[in-house]
Amino acid sequence: MDAQTRERGPSAEQPQKAKEAPRPSPDQNRDTKEPERAQTPSLRDRIREHWLLAAVGAVVLVAALVSGLLYWLEVRHYESTDDAFIAARSFSVASKVGGYVTDIPVTDNQHVNAGDVLAKIDERDYRIAIEQAAAQVAVSKANIANVEAQIVSQQEQIKQAQAQLEQAQAQLQFSQEEFKRAEDLVEKGAGTVQRQQQTRSDLQAQQANTERAKTAVTAAQVGIKTLQAQLEGARAQLDQSQSQLDQANLNLQYTSVVAAQSGRVAKLSGAKGTFVTAGQSLMMFVPDETWIVANYKETQLNDMRPGQPVEIRIDAYPGRRLTGHVDSVQPGSGTAFSLLPAENATGNYVKVVQRVPVKIVVDNWPADLPVGPGMSVVPWTRVR
Repeated sequence: MDAQTRERGPSAEQPQKAKEAPRPSPDQNRDTKEPERAQTPSLRDRIREHWLLAAVGAVVLVAALVSGLLYWLEVRHYESTDDAFIAARSFSVASKVGGYVTDIPVTDNQHVNAGDVLAKIDERDYRIAIEQAAAQVAVSKANIANVEAQIVSQQEQIKQAQAQLEQAQAQLQFSQEEFKRAEDLVEKGAGTVQRQQQTRSDLQAQQANTERAKTAVTAAQVGIKTLQAQLEGARAQLDQSQSQLDQANLNLQYTSVVAAQSGRVAKLSGAKGTFVTAGQSLMMFVPDETWIVANYKETQLNDMRPGQPVEIRIDAYPGRRLTGHVDSVQPGSGTAFSLLPAENATGNYVKVVQRVPVKIVVDNWPADLPVGPGMSVVPWTRVR
């Protein structure tokens, strides 16, 4: 037991001695921290040490605050959007008549003026059509002249029939008087029955002759009406032939496809030697008249009015600034005029800020900037 006690004794006394180790006093801790504090410089000392850098930083901070304030005071007068692009009424150029293309005097992206020839179509068939129409016009004029001559002849026949009628009426009157005298003589016993019968026969013959003359006059008058109807038909035929001639001349003019206004040629598909049908597209055409469509949020339109000045920046030319003005505001949002407008009266409704197209006209497009439909721009409209 004594040996065990002696073996345990030292190991049990060691932790007890560790617990009883002396702790440093507060004075000692204060003495060790004071040198560390003395080694760390204060903010004031740092500023005094780097006074030039601190002065520059203060100046930069004040300038940034002033610039930010001025920028905010200026920008708050503008409304801007990045949902804007250049627009134009581009259209397809097509031939109105068919045929083989004989010439395309323009090329891709070329600028043309109004009246310049864009394409030529073989015109030989259309010249033949003009000659045929002209011949038909000549035939119609000849028919009119023929009918007019017949009408003149028929008028003379009417005059002749009327003269024969007058002669027959005169003879009839004489026969009536002869028959009356013969009757009186027979009644008085001074005339013969044979004379009475002869005068009666002459009277009947003259009456028949008079009726025949009246019929001839009526037939001649009906004949001239028929000829007048034929004349109207011949004149109508002439008008039709003249219309065909005019159409043939137009078709000949249509063989030259010309520019209706100044602009640029794009997507040229026609080529020399190809056969095109009426209405087939030969190229796309972009007019010089372009504008900007800016899709502003409806919350930005409170102070926006037509005529307000606009500054424009084109994404393709960031170093150039253009000026323009608000031309008009579309009476409705963009979705209202889309192919499938939104139906907010059905289903669940979530309010979304709509965008309204605003048309902006540029005061003067620079000639050295090749701009066209679809190019992105950023307009700044001064609304206040």
